[in-house]
Amino acid sequence: MREPRLGDDIDDYCVRCKRVMNHSVVSIINAEPAKVRCRICHSDHDFRHEQAPPPKVDLRKQALFNEVLQHATPQAPVPAIDDVDEPPVAEEAEAKPVEKPRAKVKAAPPAAEPKAKAKAKTAAKVKPKARK
Repeated sequence: MREPRLGDDIDDYCVRCKRVMNHSVVSIINAEPAKVRCRICHSDHDFRHEQAPPPKVDLRKQALFNEVLQHATPQAPVPAIDDVDEPPVAEEAEAKPVEKPRAKVKAAPPAAEPKAKAKAKTAAKVKPKARK
């Protein structure tokens, strides 16, 4: 196989597209591509030899998650069908009156007196300009 040259097409993992795509060689060091440019999104990046970067896992977050899982209490066992008490008889359910939800009553708006007092105060503060 011949050495790659500038502008040659080469497959590589694109960090922006997140998949192996067609790239063009942008720079070469020691007869190997150093930088490549994606022909789809036109982003430049180091040549990765078609290898996806390792997944970013926050070790501290993972440790906390594992700790929570260790301390989680197991769920209560589900009773078997034979162990469950029978539901209440339909006669008992009909005997209870059904309450309807009450509608919320809005409070009455405040009286108009405070507004009138506020207007009177502001009118008293405004002084007419004296004409010369």
